[in-house]
Amino acid sequence: MDTKPALDYLDAADALMKRVRETQMDAIVQAAEWCAAAIAKRGLVHLFGTGHSRMAVEEVFPRYGSFPGFHPMVELSMTNHTQVVGSNGQRQAMWIERQEGFGEVILSNFVFREHDVMIVFSTSGTNGVVVDIALGAKKRGMKVIAIIAAEYSALLKSGHSSGKKLSDVADLVIDNCAVPGDGMVDVPGVDVPVGPGSTIGNTAVVNALKCLVAADLAQRGQMPLVLASAHTMGAEASKQRFEDAYNDYRDRVKIVYGG
Repeated sequence: MDTKPALDYLDAADALMKRVRETQMDAIVQAAEWCAAAIAKRGLVHLFGTGHSRMAVEEVFPRYGSFPGFHPMVELSMTNHTQVVGSNGQRQAMWIERQEGFGEVILSNFVFREHDVMIVFSTSGTNGVVVDIALGAKKRGMKVIAIIAAEYSALLKSGHSSGKKLSDVADLVIDNCAVPGDGMVDVPGVDVPVGPGSTIGNTAVVNALKCLVAADLAQRGQMPLVLASAHTMGAEASKQRFEDAYNDYRDRVKIVYGG
């Protein structure tokens, strides 16, 4: 088997990471400063994305190498990967994420504070729900950070009646540096490019941001409770860290749920 398509993908992924490093660090640093300030005040950084952008939300917390202060907002109705709770379907998920007004319904479930931050992930940055979420967060006094594929989004029209895209609403835009259409590799005999890059870009951005937030909190004397495996810190210490981190997370999010 010819390995060229696979190697082309890895080369394209390397190039994408280089673009993130060379063009987005100032924005990532600014985002990290806002996030660290919110977490230091016992606030939260809320995370939202639809479709495959949801993976970036789950990448942030909870997992090893992550820490409390982030609040993932995951809507199962806008992903196809819900077989454990029902059949659902990609057609339904794609239709729902375009429905203006649904984002405000989602936000109405939570109690937000003005010193919180909202990060919204969307490769296109145009669908009704993500624009709703950004507008609603701004209305509630939060800073909004958009992580989008900037070149791709610039080619598209807004799907929101305001005429605004996510980038128009956000206080700060970070480019995940994915190419228009997301596919990065031309494969002989295939009519369109294969191998998306937006997940790589999103993951690189949020983990770089997370590391900066951890450093900022440590400098403030607020060492983050980073989840770590038994192989990293020993079985007992890992078990205790898990308890401490989840207790801290519970205490932070209880306000969001009206506690």
